Amino acid sequence: MALQLLEDWLNQAELALQQWLPIEVAHYVWAALWTALGAAALYRTYRPLDKPRLYSVSGPKLPEREEILEQPSVRTSGTSAIQCYNPTTGQFLGLINPSTPAAVDRTIEQAATAQKKWAATSFRERRAVLRSMLQHVLDNQEMICKVACLNSGKNMVDAQMGEILVTAEKLQWTIKHGERALAPSRRPTNLLLSHKRNIVIYEPLGVVAALVSWNYPFHNLLAPIISAIFAGNGILTKASEQTAWSAHYFASIARGALVAHGHDPGLIQTIVCWPQTAAYITSHPAISHITFIGSQAVAQKVAASAAKALIPVCAELGGKDPFILLQSALPNVKSIVEVLLRATFQSSGQNCIGAERVIAAPAVYDQLIPLLTDRVKDLRLGPDGHMGAMISDSSFAKLESLIGDAILHGAHVLAGAKPHVHPDCPRGHYFLPTLIVDVTPEMEIANEECFGPISILMRAENSNFSSPEAEAEAKLKMANAPNFGLGSSVFGRDSDPVLKAVVRGLKAGMVAVNDFATYYAAQVPFGGVGGSGYGRFAGEEGLRGVCNVKSICEDRFGWLGIRTGIPPAIRHPVRSQHRSWQFAKGVVELGYGISTARKGQGLLEIIKNS
Repeated sequence: MALQLLEDWLNQAELALQQWLPIEVAHYVWAALWTALGAAALYRTYRPLDKPRLYSVSGPKLPEREEILEQPSVRTSGTSAIQCYNPTTGQFLGLINPSTPAAVDRTIEQAATAQKKWAATSFRERRAVLRSMLQHVLDNQEMICKVACLNSGKNMVDAQMGEILVTAEKLQWTIKHGERALAPSRRPTNLLLSHKRNIVIYEPLGVVAALVSWNYPFHNLLAPIISAIFAGNGILTKASEQTAWSAHYFASIARGALVAHGHDPGLIQTIVCWPQTAAYITSHPAISHITFIGSQAVAQKVAASAAKALIPVCAELGGKDPFILLQSALPNVKSIVEVLLRATFQSSGQNCIGAERVIAAPAVYDQLIPLLTDRVKDLRLGPDGHMGAMISDSSFAKLESLIGDAILHGAHVLAGAKPHVHPDCPRGHYFLPTLIVDVTPEMEIANEECFGPISILMRAENSNFSSPEAEAEAKLKMANAPNFGLGSSVFGRDSDPVLKAVVRGLKAGMVAVNDFATYYAAQVPFGGVGGSGYGRFAGEEGLRGVCNVKSICEDRFGWLGIRTGIPPAIRHPVRSQHRSWQFAKGVVELGYGISTARKGQGLLEIIKNS
């Protein structure tokens, strides 16, 4: 009826307009005009949903009086509050009250309430929220970088690269490709079930959790939020106590995008707490999935706690990433040095996919040492220097111990190797950029993650190899030795068969060929093997990882009454085990017989024993 009324109205409009025109207009022209006008109306109707909406978020407040702490630490006597400070200078930033188990219950309940409505939103609505979030990040990137620097000790360039760029990429990728990743997909059937069709759909899990590390306080907090809400989930993020001061501001950026589009900001919850309360989160029955970024030791506790409630965990646990330079990389060694310096000293080496070991062919190794030595010595520390501070001084003793052990076993230090008291920031946590050469595979420093500003050079085996495979095997023996397997980089001529063999043989979750860490900026699956964890985030696999992957098998021709039936030969009670077994055997042969003759024999068995 509505369509008939619309058609009558358009015909009347066509006649009325025709009277004012000097020529006769063909009917198909009118049809094209109405279609164009309708499309324009739809565009105007839905365009506001796609256009980013601007919103504002208040930044974290600094104390009125600047105070430099004598002994900067997140724990302070006389209070259970988390003490926040700037690792670069020791400047006091404030006290944050840690969440209690009761507060955790409330936040999860709020997220669950909001998630029930959010799960019903369309992908278009979710894209609109992410688009506004992206706009806000781009418009406020300087503020975000400054806050990240104050709370983590890094410099502005490292914050731009490690906080803004990768977050913008995550948002853009999800906006462009997220719906396709979560679209229902058809799966093949087989002869016996040819009357069926199979569909896989991706549904929200409910409320998920993310326990994230301090080294990238903005990106590590936002990245799991982006995936979780696009998949239709609510999320509880636990920020590190080391970066508690910035956590609320960074989470408010995500929550603000929800508010700008009229959604409940309770969907996104962020807390900071001490480890004993974190254990309450990881075994909470209302949590459906956990993303954990941190150390092996803590991951074991998280996994054990999550096992109590059978909560799946995606764990990213750092690495001892190899940076391999093949003989064929020799002509490009000068440009590779630039990549290596960024790969080693970005964020003071506190990078889970940083270059922890440089494994170089002998001729490359000999050129690399003089090229690197002066460059490492020239790196300046400080708020405006080439390299910022470390998050705390708690790892200094370990770093000095690893360096000492290496020296004891024959390694040589060419730069750094000790903490540094900055003349302008004596309370800052600084460790000198370090270059250690002649490191061998059995040394502790070649097997334990440093997570600091230390470049370790290892000379690859010098032999006349019988084949590219033999040469690759020697490189892989060194590269795959530690119990880690996160990222890796391999440099060599594109046509070098050794390059291809090394890439295939590396025990790692990701490999950058003639580059460093570009896989993370490309939003492909991110994660490791062995001691570097399990599961993947980022890319299609990461987005699907926070979904219930539901398989649906339904009738293809149900409208014709064609459905699965139980043949008399195998109905309970079974009349004859022998004949019923022969019948079932015939079904198997018909469905899976390799040759046509065997399938035909199976059909005969079915007929004989029906």
